[in-house]
Amino acid sequence: MQKVINQLIQLQELTVVHAQQEASMMGKQLKQLNESIQSLMDSLPPEAATQFKRLQKKGILAIIPVANQSCSACGMGLPKSMVQSVRQAMSLHHCPSCARILYYPELTLRGIGKRQPRNAVPKVGVSRFSSPELMLPSMEAKTKEEALSELCESLESERFIDDSALILDQALAREAIASTSVDNGLAFPHVRGVEGGGLTMTLGTSSTGIRFDESRTRTHIIFFMVIPTAASAFYLKLLAGLTQSFREKENREKLMSCETSAQLWKMLGRITKSTVK
Repeated sequence: MQKVINQLIQLQELTVVHAQQEASMMGKQLKQLNESIQSLMDSLPPEAATQFKRLQKKGILAIIPVANQSCSACGMGLPKSMVQSVRQAMSLHHCPSCARILYYPELTLRGIGKRQPRNAVPKVGVSRFSSPELMLPSMEAKTKEEALSELCESLESERFIDDSALILDQALAREAIASTSVDNGLAFPHVRGVEGGGLTMTLGTSSTGIRFDESRTRTHIIFFMVIPTAASAFYLKLLAGLTQSFREKENREKLMSCETSAQLWKMLGRITKSTVK
């Protein structure tokens, strides 16, 4: 059954990639993704395929990791005996509350995040999931791996993740499925399933550009995000909002002109004010 669970996780990842490509207007790889999704679906036992399809009609996430003895999608606490059964993977188990299929992750990518002071002013727009400290103008990186490493290290230094090396490995694995670079010199690398904190974004710019995908021009603006399972749907809206904002050449040029983290943060908020709520 563990093989089936692994196939379901892989299938879900492909469908999420498909949705991400639609949200960010990256339509060129959709045909290949559709073929991969159908091939993997055909290889599943009929009952598992039927369950997966039925659950995805309700939402894109059909199979969910257990985190802290709870369903990471709806937050319902699970009995220890059920968590143990999920870990043993002898059969498919469903959350008693949201009915999604459960699995036990091999690795836990725990987001820490910073505590907000009491009576803090409610955040809006990009300030809900980023901060000036996560803005990296004029990165020194020359390669995709170096750029992702630099962005992951910024998240660890600000205590949003525990282990930047582990997150980097996951980000590169995600890139291996399909590049997150898009037209206009933009890229949206990310890691999903980072439980324990909220959706968090760090932004880096590169004047010389970085080769994310050999079939595209160099990437100059990189939005890197760590995404808890429960925020996956919102992430797609965020992705669409950022893409809409930076289709405009003028907006990209404004971002690239920023020389300090404070300038980059202020400009990002100004440009995305109407597209990221």
